[in-house]
Amino acid sequence: MYLHVKVTPKAKEESLIRKDGSHWLVCVREPAERNLANRRVCALVARELEVAVAQVRIINGHNSPSKLISIQED
Repeated sequence: MYLHVKVTPKAKEESLIRKDGSHWLVCVREPAERNLANRRVCALVARELEVAVAQVRIINGHNSPSKLISIQED
């Protein structure tokens, strides 16, 4: 499964909003430095979908607010 995610780093509150089935808006408190925001995005998506963090992987957009995330299903 693939998700298109728009990330806002350094937000005051963390949130995860589904715009539709595969497009999400994610706000994280971590800054966009040293991969901190990306790791937190993966953790939030994993928690929301009830999968392991190891199953969530950023495919495209590591340095961009728009990301393509892959979810490996068992």
